[in-house]
Amino acid sequence: MEDLFTSHDALAVAELVRSRQVGARELLDATVTRLREANGHLKAITDFYDGDLLERSAAAAGEGPFHGIPFVVKQLMADCAGTPTTVGSRFFSKEPVAVNDSAAVTRLRRAGLVIVGRSNTSEFGLAPTTEPAFGEATVNPWRADLSPGGSSGGSAAVVAARLLPMAHATDGGGSIRIPASLCGLFGLKPSRGRISLAPIGETLAGAGAQLGVSISVRDSAALLDALAGGEPGDPYRAPEAEGSFLDATRRTPGKLRVAFLRKPVGWESMDPALVAAVERTARRLEALGHHVEEATPDYDPVATGMAFGTVMCANTFTNIQVRANGRIPGPGDLEPVTRLYAEQGGKVSAHDYIRAVQTFHRTGRQLGAFFEKFDILLSPTIARPSLPLGAVRMDGSLEQYEEGLAPMVAFTSVCNAAGVPAMSVPLEWTDDGLPIGMHFVARYGAEATLLSLAAQLEQAHPWRDRRPPGVK
Repeated sequence: MEDLFTSHDALAVAELVRSRQVGARELLDATVTRLREANGHLKAITDFYDGDLLERSAAAAGEGPFHGIPFVVKQLMADCAGTPTTVGSRFFSKEPVAVNDSAAVTRLRRAGLVIVGRSNTSEFGLAPTTEPAFGEATVNPWRADLSPGGSSGGSAAVVAARLLPMAHATDGGGSIRIPASLCGLFGLKPSRGRISLAPIGETLAGAGAQLGVSISVRDSAALLDALAGGEPGDPYRAPEAEGSFLDATRRTPGKLRVAFLRKPVGWESMDPALVAAVERTARRLEALGHHVEEATPDYDPVATGMAFGTVMCANTFTNIQVRANGRIPGPGDLEPVTRLYAEQGGKVSAHDYIRAVQTFHRTGRQLGAFFEKFDILLSPTIARPSLPLGAVRMDGSLEQYEEGLAPMVAFTSVCNAAGVPAMSVPLEWTDDGLPIGMHFVARYGAEATLLSLAAQLEQAHPWRDRRPPGVK
């Protein structure tokens, strides 16, 4: 039982539970015990379910594909009935507990998952690391002085440590893919509107999305099958997929037209180790029969970045106002960068906000034109090989914060602005054995193409046995 998630993915363990080779209760109790023990070091889970809350969570799990699998939900963009959603902030740490589950959480339970706790995040998900002032910094299982990335770092850390086979994650500018890259996991950001964010209407002008991080491609595909679909009144809805996403992992992707980048759009250069990783991945794709060439999409990264800043600031201000319900944050209630973002957000005019949203839409059209010529865009997930703890500052100036942020979102955030699906796949490694995620982007609605390609790469270049030191 102790090393079950080292050798099995979620679907495989669920099958053991269904066939009664593994007891659901035994699995739940053993997993919670291991999570609690490891969390003393990882600092990845902020709230554990116990007592009546855990019993109700177990009773609420359905007979779906993940029947009996323990699971954690990130403290952002998703409410779980009976617990507060802190958004990683001291100011909201004493929020009233949620009365109802978010739509996605309802679907998670229906799929058979047993929610056992909430995972750590940066405050409001603003930082691409997981070092909130409220609580403690989450440690990367690969090396204790490194961040697991963010803002879904808590979820990524427990999966990388093989304490769970997959966990909930959200992505507003790269927050699924960045920690997947730094922790050696598979992470897919779905298309805009693929998974409902109900009861909220949208987040970040449509840039926000949710799904999870996992060890296996098929687990993420099955999780997408379980969560995909809209709710009445959703402002966006992705086109219906042809067949299941899990089925997509069982078929070859065919010969794809792949473009690759040696550096972020608008940058002069990139770390040579990352360039070499892209070039090796391009050769691997050629060996699999795909057409590969260097090509750069035509969009304005400066304008897109400025639009993101406007949308982020305005959303931070508004979300604090709405959630606070009249309360005023005190001097120590918000991290300095969060406070600065909120202050700037309060000054954003309607004109500026509309122009930012129009920039998002223009960028989406430009990427749409690019994907008329290519099926896939390949790059590294992030523009640095690792992320030391403390490298992204939330306790200093905006200039310090933005300097640390830039290489983390250089490839990822444009996908959020445009609403297109993208994934990080653990195909490369540094000379000292740290994971490097490769980033693959596809046209709007083409998650099946990405998952089919990811499954092909997983079979040709498996990563599941590459584990952090000390993980059995």
